[in-house]
Amino acid sequence: MARLIPCLLLLVLVSACGRRRAKEADPPRFERLEVPAAHTVGVVDDYHGTKVADPYRWMEEDGADLQAWIEAQNTRTRAFLDAGSARERIRRRYEKLVNFERFGVPTKEGGLYFWERNDGLQDHSVLYVGDSPDGEGRVLLDPNGWSEDKTVSLAEYWPSPDGKLLAYGLSRGGLDWREFKVLDVESGQDLVADHLKWIKFSDALWSANSRGFFYLRLPEPEEGKEKSGLSTAYRVYYHRIGTPQESDTLVYERPDKPEWRLYPFITDDRRWLGVWVQQLGTINNGIFFKDLETDGPFVEVLKTFDARYIPFGNDGSTFFFLTDLDAPNMRIVAIDLARPEREAWREIVPEDDRYAIRDASLIGGRIVLHYLKRAHSTLEVYGLDGSFQGEVPLPGLGTVAGIRGKANDPEMLFAFTTFFSPGTPHACDLASGKLRAIRTPEVNFDPAKFEAKQIVYRSRDGTRVTMFLTHRKGLQLDGSNPCFLYGYGGFNAAETPFYSTARIVWMEMGGVWAMPNLRGGGEYGRAWHEGGMREKKQNVFDDFIAAAEGLIHNGYTRSDKLAIQGGSNGGLLVGACMTQRPELFGACLPEVGVMDMLRFHKFTVGQSWVAEYGSSDDPRMFPVLLAYSPYHNIRDGVSYPPTMVMTADHDDRVVPAHSYKFAARLQAAQGGDAPILIRVETKAGHGAGRPISMVIDEVADTYAFLARALRIDVPRRLR
Repeated sequence: MARLIPCLLLLVLVSACGRRRAKEADPPRFERLEVPAAHTVGVVDDYHGTKVADPYRWMEEDGADLQAWIEAQNTRTRAFLDAGSARERIRRRYEKLVNFERFGVPTKEGGLYFWERNDGLQDHSVLYVGDSPDGEGRVLLDPNGWSEDKTVSLAEYWPSPDGKLLAYGLSRGGLDWREFKVLDVESGQDLVADHLKWIKFSDALWSANSRGFFYLRLPEPEEGKEKSGLSTAYRVYYHRIGTPQESDTLVYERPDKPEWRLYPFITDDRRWLGVWVQQLGTINNGIFFKDLETDGPFVEVLKTFDARYIPFGNDGSTFFFLTDLDAPNMRIVAIDLARPEREAWREIVPEDDRYAIRDASLIGGRIVLHYLKRAHSTLEVYGLDGSFQGEVPLPGLGTVAGIRGKANDPEMLFAFTTFFSPGTPHACDLASGKLRAIRTPEVNFDPAKFEAKQIVYRSRDGTRVTMFLTHRKGLQLDGSNPCFLYGYGGFNAAETPFYSTARIVWMEMGGVWAMPNLRGGGEYGRAWHEGGMREKKQNVFDDFIAAAEGLIHNGYTRSDKLAIQGGSNGGLLVGACMTQRPELFGACLPEVGVMDMLRFHKFTVGQSWVAEYGSSDDPRMFPVLLAYSPYHNIRDGVSYPPTMVMTADHDDRVVPAHSYKFAARLQAAQGGDAPILIRVETKAGHGAGRPISMVIDEVADTYAFLARALRIDVPRRLR
C-alpha cells in the first residue's frame, strides 16, 4: 500500500503580486440553458449607514413560488447531468467500490459491547450488541425499516451503565433535531413512555443507577419555523425512565444569560454533572459542575471565558483539563474543586511548541493524548502525574477518531483510517501496550496503484501551508490532469488523512485529489485557527487560491481542468474564491455553504458562528464580511466557471436559503455561457443520516457534472 510521504517537497509558487494565468486550452463552450425565472424584490437593508440590497430575500421563506423554482431548477440540473452515459458508468463503479463491510467503534457498558455494522449497500448501518467487540453479536436496532424512503436514521446511541437499557436518537430527513427513545436491551423493545422531542446537540447522560439521564432541550419552535428558527433558551433536564417528557425535571438554565449556550456532560464515575458554557462571540468557554451525590448547586469553576477548557476525566474531585490558556498548542492541567483558584492548579503535561494536542482522554488510570504532527495522528500515554509512558504504535500515517474508554478500564477503543484504508476499529490494552484491529474492512480495489504525499507551499503572505495530494502512481506532470481541490479552513477543524470511496473513483478517472491544511483549521494549534477567522478570514481564501496556483504552476493541472469543492464553511470558501478569482477555476462545487455573511446569524444555530466570523451587527466587522460574502460579491457580466450549487431542503444548520439566493444571483449575473446549476436534495439535511442510495446518486451527479465541465473522457470501464 502506498505510504504517505512526509512533508519534504516545497512547491515554488508564483507570488501574490506577480500572479499570472497558467497557459490553458481554449475554454469549454456550453449550449445556453434556459434559466428558470427567479423574481427579485426591492429589499434594501441599512448596515451602519451603508445600503445593501437583498433582491432574493423572498427565498428565505418557504412558499409556492420557491417550491416551483426548486422543482424547475432540479429538472434543469437533471437534464444536464443525465446527458451522455458518463453518469451511469460512474454510478455503477462507485456502487461496486462502496459495497464492502464497514464497522463503527464499539461502546462498552455493563460488560456488553455495542457497535454499528453495514454489510456494504445497506442504506443505514445496523446496531449490534455482544459480549465481545469482535464476536457476531445480535441485531439490536435496524433503522432500514423505519421509513419507506429510508430518510429516518439512527443518529446516536448511549447504553446505560448496567447495559440493560439503550437511549438512542433518531433524525428525520437529516435534521439536527432529535427524538430520543429508550430500548430494553434484552427484549429489543422500546419503552412506551420514553419518547422525547425537541432535542439538539445533546447526549443522553445516564445517572449511576441507570434509572434516568440528563439531556439538553430547546423550546419547541413556532409552526413553520422548525428548519429555520433561531435555536435559543438552552435548558438541561433530567428524564426518569418510565415517565412522560412533560414530567422531566429542569436541572439548569440561565435566562439571565441569553448569550450563553449550555452543553451538559457527565463524568465516568457518574458523580459530577458538568455544563460546558459557550459565550456567543468568543471561542473560549466556561465550565460549571454539580455534585450529584450531594445534589448541591452548580459551582462555576471556570467562568472568566479567558481560554478554551476541555474536561476529559477526574480522580475524585480533581479534574483534568485540556486548555490553551498560555499554551496555543494546548497543555494538560489538574484542578481540584476544593481549591479551584488558579494558583493551586497543577500542570500535568506542558505544551509542545511544535505540535498541537487534538484531544485527550483518561482511560485505565492513564492520560492518552492525541497529537497532530504535520496534520496526522499520534497517540501518547502519560501517567496522572505527567510521566511519559510511551506511544501507541499506530499502523501507518493516518487519522485516529472516536477514542473510547473508561477511567477504570485499560481497554481503549478507537478507529484508524488512511487515504487508502477505511476506518478500522482497534483495541489497545494500555497496561500491556498491545494493539489489535478488531475488524478489518476489505476494500475491492488495489491500493498499490495509488500514492499519497504531503507537500508544502507558500500562501500570498509567505505563510507555509501543507497540502495532501493523492493520485495514480506514475502521474505525468504535463498540466493535463483533472484536479479536485477540496478545502474547509474554519472552526478549528483539522483536515487529516481519511478514506473516501468517491476519491478512488476520481483517481480512476485520471484525477488528482488535493487537500490543503488551510488557516482557520485546527491542524497547528490556536494560532493557526485564529489566523483564519474574523478579520483574518481572507487568509483562508488566499491559502486556497495559492494552492490552486501552485498545482497549476507545478504541472499537476491547469485552470480549465481544476475543480474546487467544499461544504458548509467549505462552501463559503468555494463561494468566496470563485467570486474573487473566477478565471482560476474550471468548475465549482459549493455545497451547503454559508453564502450570505450579513444574515447567517439570524437562522437556527447561526449565532454560534459569530465567534468565528463576527457579525454584521458589529460596525467593525460589517465591512469585513461584506468584502467577501459570496452572495454580495457576484458581479454582473462576469464569466463565472461552470458551477453546481448543492444543498438540501431539510438542512437546519446552514439553511438552504443561502444556496438558493447565491444560485439565483449567480444565474442572473452570468456573463459567459458556462452552466450555473443548483441541485436540491429532498428529505436530506446538512449531510448526516443520508441513506447510501442517496449518497451514491450524489457522487454520480457530482462526477457527471465535472466530466462535462472539465471535459473528462470517462473510461468505458473504470478500475
